[in-house]
Amino acid sequence: MTRAMHPVGPFDEPGVGCAAETTQGLGGWNDILREHFVSLDVDETVDTDREFVSSVRSTLVGHLSAAVVSSVRQSARRTPGLVRVDPRTYLQVGMVTRGRAVLEQDGREAVLTPGHYAVYETDRPFAWHFDGPWTLNVLTWPRELVPLGVDVTRAATARTLGRDRLGTIVGHALAETATAPPDLGETAAGRLAGQLAALLGTAVGESLRRDEVLSPGSAEDLRARVDEYVVDHLADPDLGPEEIARAFFISVRTLHRVFADGDLSVSALIRTRRLQHARRRLLDPRDAALSLTEIAHSCGFADLASFSRRFKQEFHEAPATYRRRAGFIMRG
Repeated sequence: MTRAMHPVGPFDEPGVGCAAETTQGLGGWNDILREHFVSLDVDETVDTDREFVSSVRSTLVGHLSAAVVSSVRQSARRTPGLVRVDPRTYLQVGMVTRGRAVLEQDGREAVLTPGHYAVYETDRPFAWHFDGPWTLNVLTWPRELVPLGVDVTRAATARTLGRDRLGTIVGHALAETATAPPDLGETAAGRLAGQLAALLGTAVGESLRRDEVLSPGSAEDLRARVDEYVVDHLADPDLGPEEIARAFFISVRTLHRVFADGDLSVSALIRTRRLQHARRRLLDPRDAALSLTEIAHSCGFADLASFSRRFKQEFHEAPATYRRRAGFIMRG
């Protein structure tokens, strides 16, 4: 095995760094993969009658590791045992530029040929299968720095991307970063890493939206996640079905269909959570100095009139009267 530079893990140092390694043996290949990515097992079905030449060249661009990986026919697996002993959690994209690959994760498999790519995550088992010589661009982000919900990425793993115009545009940007990484200052490199993650999220979201793919689990699970999202965004006056559908990468029609089996529609859920939050704030001594208008705005209501009307419909009492009565009761 020869080393062009001392290898580094994907995120061992900030800024832009580079490491390259080449090996001619299977034994050292597992070590290289672990040093540059995460622990993987390369199976013993590798064609040992042929020269085993494999290489990795990785570059740090802010918090993104951009790598070009080449090797021969093999399968590389991230087993449950390896996940336990090597718990590093990344979101990765693998893009085939030579050969053919199959990526497996979360009960799905993506067949990739040159130009196609797929998302996978390292906190769960996955496997790559290559039936001949191959080259793969691999982009790796720390999972916590990718602005995509867990339910979204679990629905997106092992799905072939890069087959439509948007996917091709995003794929080109990812490929350029891996094959010709720019030499940037730390701030610019971090910004680029974040922007590429956002671009990837756009491609993933449009793919899921087009295929009407819901996150794993029942409609009840999705309703619970939407409820949490609503509670976290009550102050947003634009909160509505369209924004929620975008956040979960589903169509508005699908969102309404999921809530059709629940107790409340999406709009009713938003209204109910806003009014419940407003009632709590009217009772909170810490908010005693706030006007009714300020409380209304903090709960996402456009104005005091609409807030008062909705509050009285829900609780059969005007908010000003409720606040005075509750204050009197608490003082007494």
